[in-house]
Amino acid sequence: MADVTNELTIGFLPLVDACLPILAHEHGFAEDEGIALRLVKDMSWATVLDRLLYGHSDAAHMIAPLAIATTLGRGRPAQPLSVPFVLGLNGNAITLRPELARQVRPEGHIGDPFKVGAALRTIVAERKAAGRPLTFGVVHRYSSHNYMLRYWLAACGVKPDEDVEITTVPPPFCADALAQGEVDGICVGEPWNSVAVEQGAGEIILATSQIWRRGVEKVLALREPVLDEKRDQVQRLIRALCKAAAHFVDPVNSAQNAAILARAEYLDGSAVLIQRAIADQMLIARGGAVVEYPDFMFQYREAANFPWVSQAEWLYTQMVRWDGMAFDGEDAARAGRVFRPDVYRSALLGTGEPLPGASSKVEGSLGAPTAVGTQQGSMVLEQNSFFDGKVFDPHHIADYFASLP
Repeated sequence: MADVTNELTIGFLPLVDACLPILAHEHGFAEDEGIALRLVKDMSWATVLDRLLYGHSDAAHMIAPLAIATTLGRGRPAQPLSVPFVLGLNGNAITLRPELARQVRPEGHIGDPFKVGAALRTIVAERKAAGRPLTFGVVHRYSSHNYMLRYWLAACGVKPDEDVEITTVPPPFCADALAQGEVDGICVGEPWNSVAVEQGAGEIILATSQIWRRGVEKVLALREPVLDEKRDQVQRLIRALCKAAAHFVDPVNSAQNAAILARAEYLDGSAVLIQRAIADQMLIARGGAVVEYPDFMFQYREAANFPWVSQAEWLYTQMVRWDGMAFDGEDAARAGRVFRPDVYRSALLGTGEPLPGASSKVEGSLGAPTAVGTQQGSMVLEQNSFFDGKVFDPHHIADYFASLP
């Protein structure tokens, strides 16, 4: 067993994309690296963050924008966080109450973002005129769920906060909020969309990977001083997480991993629903057929775990956009520095893991598989487009921000 001085406490929420720390612990990948993991489950992102900031945990499974907001002092005094590893891309969906979902997307199928958006815009206008605006639940103000939902609505001609209301609902309570009529739609990670579907409380209309394919989602976050103090243990953790990611995406292991994640101390849920998410399958509506959606979740390959600085900078543009702030080049740079490709590289140099040659890239620019330069190994990146065709060039952040509707 690892020495107690090499124990790391990691906070998490009961979501499928908390899988990598859990599996690194359960399958012995962490122990193989000489560290021990103590996993602590919470029920809201606010609590996960509090536990991290007050030193009750060393690291956290966290929504990526929250690490940036905390560093920049949005909503509370600034505390610098560091993200040396991305736990996954995409993996969320937008689910509406059944009567609404059936009005905006094809029966039994995931919809096209533009067509669904156009149909929803009509309903939004009618509800607003009647004094009963649609209400959406997202998991946190500073979440990719919030930004993906807003990005999609705005591109489809719906003004968030003016035409619809957006409120915060912790992930484990999203299905209940739909069922009780507190919200008309949710944007949440699995298994909570599927729970809503199984209960008959909602039907899935879109996956967030349709809005930004390969969009950054959950990350491993630490306070900057903790990263500096425990650099060796963090590098060992990164290697263990990579091994867990490779294990997680191998279809041979999906049933075993779903059973582990379903246990009471982790997701405390249905192994059937969890395995469906792992296998990129979604039940759109209760009683319907299971739909295959490739790369719904994305935990490995194509530098999925690499903390691209450009992704952090894109998240900053959305923070500025939806907080009604002025763009600040220094804050954009600070946001970019939250993501730590240098730590990721130092942990994996000399292993079999491919390392990209760059630390930043043009987001949304790839429409087909493209071989890219590497520091180690070889790498092909696939489509990473935004649904509206926009491209984010981190060398022209202010111009990008000015182009947004």
